[in-house]
Amino acid sequence: MYKNKIITVVVPTYNEEKAIDKVLDKIKKTMDVNDYNYEIIVVDDCSTDNTAEIAKSKEVKVIQHLENKGVGKARKTGIENAEGDIIVMTDGDGTYPVQDIPKLLAFLPKYDMVIGARKIEAGTVPLLRRPVKFILRKLAEYITRKRIPDLNSGLRAFKKDIALKFFGVLPDGHSWVSTITIAFLSNGYDVKYVPIDYYKRKGRSTFHPIKDTSTFFLLIFRTIMYFKPLKVFFPVALVIFIGGVVRTIYDARILHRIKESDVIIVLTGMLVMMLGLLADLIVKTRKT
Repeated sequence: MYKNKIITVVVPTYNEEKAIDKVLDKIKKTMDVNDYNYEIIVVDDCSTDNTAEIAKSKEVKVIQHLENKGVGKARKTGIENAEGDIIVMTDGDGTYPVQDIPKLLAFLPKYDMVIGARKIEAGTVPLLRRPVKFILRKLAEYITRKRIPDLNSGLRAFKKDIALKFFGVLPDGHSWVSTITIAFLSNGYDVKYVPIDYYKRKGRSTFHPIKDTSTFFLLIFRTIMYFKPLKVFFPVALVIFIGGVVRTIYDARILHRIKESDVIIVLTGMLVMMLGLLADLIVKTRKT
């Protein structure tokens, strides 16, 4: 379906001189063999090594940030400058099997996004990242009511026009891929997962365990509030309201009087629910 249309492969990079040449060679070979009409955009996020120079020698389009803005911002820069209607996103560190790009593209345009779901992840700091990613994935599944095999895979293909709708909420850091996954699923777009291998990266990871983990959780909460606010407000309101009712019954039967605080707690639960309904109405109004 997309053989005659331009497909843009976006590769965000930061100090990837050890891997970028082989990554680009493999992408070009894969796209040429499958006779795709394509372009490759390398967005260099102000690398301090020879990443940009190596990329330029491969005769691909290279965009350089004048300062380090984050991998999410690099991804957005690539999308904004893409000529293609379909975006293929991958990393420049050699961790993803770019030879599997045709497997992802085969499911377009039937699906709006196709994600390469890693069979196993060989990332850095696994003892910290694995449990954190598990929790984040379960939170995302709670929000979207969809099973998500891989929330933050860096290898994916998607429709550019849909991705542009969410630029206002997409972050500039590592959680960009997680957020866009939730954005697509929360808004009813069709997402397909294709199993892929995952390799040990070449070079040093820019992932900061404490900083980026806390940012992940904050952005998950922000994404919930942006797309599905009742997922936050309803359980909170329910806990407060039930707690207030139970306390009111206890005070009425045991102490034979109802305290002002009992009434305040019950009213607080009702108020939180009303705020949630209002936030949900705003979200639905924004979509229309």
